Amino acid sequence: MNYTPRVRALLGESAVVIRPTKADGRSENCEGTNKGIKHIDRWLAQEGGNWDVIHFNFGLHDIKHVNPNTGRGSGDPTHTLQAPLPTYTRQLDAIIDKMQSTGAVLVFATTTPVPEGPVRPYRDVNDAALYNQEALAIMRQRNINVNDLYEFALPRLDELQKPANVHFRPKGSQALAEQVANAIRLNAAS
Repeated sequence: MNYTPRVRALLGESAVVIRPTKADGRSENCEGTNKGIKHIDRWLAQEGGNWDVIHFNFGLHDIKHVNPNTGRGSGDPTHTLQAPLPTYTRQLDAIIDKMQSTGAVLVFATTTPVPEGPVRPYRDVNDAALYNQEALAIMRQRNINVNDLYEFALPRLDELQKPANVHFRPKGSQALAEQVANAIRLNAAS
């Protein structure tokens, strides 16, 4: 969510950048595939439902651990993932079916790395790569373009990401926005 305004600014008049919104008009955090599968039809219907390019990502929320009693984020690594890998894969595939039915060019952005250290809610450093690997297999199979934000951010993580946090510093959000804007420009031209 932090880089959407920057993407709008970078693309200027060349694109109308839409982010899913809540009923009150505020930007919505699309979170993981659990939420995505429930709301994808509503999101795709926004602004009349005519899309040229859909740049999307699911994964970062899917790999967070949740308390089984409350369903809320947990710092306990023994708690389950919000969407275990088979659930993530099934739901991501179903979400893509809906997006492909719009006729838009799809661009999947890989999940950015999780830093070492005590991230809350707990996320295992290896899960981002594992979920990306599964998502990339789906994208290859479906011939969907990829914006590899994981590989872009990984060598510069200390510079771009907040310490012990999955969120990015302003400099990191700007760098991600530039990557996303470039991916949209490239795919809008095709």
